[in-house]
Amino acid sequence: MRLVSDAFEHEQKIPSRYTCDGENISPPLRLEDVPEGTRSLVLIMDDPDVPKSLRADGVWDHWIAYNIPPTTREIPEGEEPPGLPGAGTAGNRGYFGPCPPDREHRYYFTVYALDTRLRVIDEPIKVEVLKAMDGHILERATLMGRYERVGR
Repeated sequence: MRLVSDAFEHEQKIPSRYTCDGENISPPLRLEDVPEGTRSLVLIMDDPDVPKSLRADGVWDHWIAYNIPPTTREIPEGEEPPGLPGAGTAGNRGYFGPCPPDREHRYYFTVYALDTRLRVIDEPIKVEVLKAMDGHILERATLMGRYERVGR
């Protein structure tokens, strides 16, 4: 399975359009080669480079969506995927763009193909989604982008 974007390539800079310095809309994403037997998809975007002084675990969860239909092959720019939203670190339901406070950060967009639909509470946080996915992951695909705020 592969996750790609027409807005940026793996390990390259995320255009400011998709950040707090721009329009803060989600980039277009495309899924390729979703495995047979997939019953649902999960999308998680997180930043593992947060200063420990801000978050003890050093991770900020920007976007969580689950029970995305397995037939989904693209998430258009500025749109939420079909399915259900989780709650990001800021309490956001839906996309929350890069906005690093200090230096360049890495942003991981990961899609998981699952052999089931998840039964989780409304607006679960990432740890609850990960726990519900345990033992059900068929494949995963990750797209990583970088972003650093200029002039800060």
